[in-house]
Amino acid sequence: MNLSPNDKMAGILAPLFALRTEDDLGVGDVAALRQFIDWSRAVGFRLVQLLPINETGGDNSPYNAISSRAIEPTTLRLAPGSPEDLSGEAFAEVTAGVDLIALRRGSVKYEIVKPLKRKLLERAFDAFRARPEPDPDFAAFCEKEKSWLVDYTLFRVLMERNGERETWNTWQSEHSDLDAARRWLDSLGEEERASLAERREFHRYVQWIAHKQWCDIKSYAETQGVALMGDIPFGISYYSADVFTHPERFVLDWSGGAPPEPYFKDDEFTQKWGQNWGIPLYRWDVMRAHNFDWWRQRVHGVREIFHLFRIDHVLGFYRIYAFPWRPQRNAEFLPLSWDEMRALTDGREPHFSPRDDWSWENGEANRREGEEYLRVVLEESGATRVVGEDLGTVPDYMRPSLRSLGIAGFKIPQWENYPGNNRTIPGAAYERKSVATLATHDHKPVRALWEAAFEKKSDAPEQARHDLAKMAQFAGIAPPNESTDYLHEFYPAIFEALFRSESWIALVMITDLLGRKERFNVPGTASGSNWTRRLHTTVGKLGRGHALQRQLRFVRSLLEKTGRTRSASDDKPLNCG
Repeated sequence: MNLSPNDKMAGILAPLFALRTEDDLGVGDVAALRQFIDWSRAVGFRLVQLLPINETGGDNSPYNAISSRAIEPTTLRLAPGSPEDLSGEAFAEVTAGVDLIALRRGSVKYEIVKPLKRKLLERAFDAFRARPEPDPDFAAFCEKEKSWLVDYTLFRVLMERNGERETWNTWQSEHSDLDAARRWLDSLGEEERASLAERREFHRYVQWIAHKQWCDIKSYAETQGVALMGDIPFGISYYSADVFTHPERFVLDWSGGAPPEPYFKDDEFTQKWGQNWGIPLYRWDVMRAHNFDWWRQRVHGVREIFHLFRIDHVLGFYRIYAFPWRPQRNAEFLPLSWDEMRALTDGREPHFSPRDDWSWENGEANRREGEEYLRVVLEESGATRVVGEDLGTVPDYMRPSLRSLGIAGFKIPQWENYPGNNRTIPGAAYERKSVATLATHDHKPVRALWEAAFEKKSDAPEQARHDLAKMAQFAGIAPPNESTDYLHEFYPAIFEALFRSESWIALVMITDLLGRKERFNVPGTASGSNWTRRLHTTVGKLGRGHALQRQLRFVRSLLEKTGRTRSASDDKPLNCG
């Protein structure tokens, strides 16, 4: 695929879990993605961006994965014949007591979806084990991926022994660290050891099926001329197979996150203290001693499935904000003063690690080390393009550093200002190797900002009005007010300005494209709606309304006019039902 920055393109961001089909099992999967690739291509988009697809734990956050390599089983298409070991009879038996219509309705019900898909995969595995001959492809996969599969499958069977909890520091004492777990394994009788070996084989089988399905969808996307953009979070969950089996690679008594951020007004803790993600810090000296093999392995995994990938919080390679307490204690620290906080932490306090940027020497050391680590990522990525999410509290040296490495950074128009005068930088001045977007999965959709500013009684619409005014400035139109027509005046202007920018990729969040206001995640919160919201209708029915059809045709015409899609003769005609 031609993914040169010389060729401008447009992409659409859609969390996989949010996509609906008529016959899904309550969550978006690779079959929904296949339909969405076709739909996106018809509108004129040449790229689909997804959130991380790594296996999640109890909070279901794709940015808090329990493995840096294992794929989330709920992303798999499970139906008679998919995988080939799943029979129609087995599918019918497992789903017989489930109200599938209700399961598909509303948000993702992980407490039902995850066990259901697990049972279906177990029935498929039973049939796989009953095959008369072993599958050489499965054996080859296990051999090729053993560097992470061995540790991962051990962690997964220990999770099963402890109520499917990934929180290894709450497990039975004989399981709560790797050495103890190995002694426990050695103490088992032959029958129990065989049972555990079978369960580890099951988890290998699931990952084999996942790898095949995702490689197949990548190949399909290529045939349609659509690139898939993956996502590597900078951190990994404290409660992950990686930390459990290799604790020496991580700093476990500090929690990584981001500094105080007044922009996210949804969460008081974030505004006062910052975002405490709970991710362990890295022992870069240990990583270096092992030739950064852990990071190389992560990059290798994502490049097999995606055509390019985004590094979430790329700032972390240079320095990361560290908290001396775990997120579970955030509420305890919220009302405290700085001195009261230090009294509870033995004098330790939140800070940038390994060092702040307050002196030239510190900044230069952070820049030099960050570039060392990112060169490893680039070396392992090969021809796969890399994008860095460089938003937040960004030091002056970082964006020039990313440019020197050839990593495309992000441009959110309402935050891109000329230094000193607060004037919005026009899209024509954006560097080509960049990604322009109006919002990410962490932000309010534009329609939600509009409602907060003009349509809903609110105590604090100032931020929303400010953001909308900055978008208008970027688009070269007057600031909107209560009499401005969103669909006919504001929406067309900001989309045209985005697509006309010089950025290599112009990204649109699916909710912004459709004019919806639902939000996928609220940073710094543990809201029950995070990572569960689904689109209001199925992919097959997206855009059936006359008004939305006109919007999508307008977007298609803009993409053609701005050179971000192939010519109309090269594409299937837009068919919104």
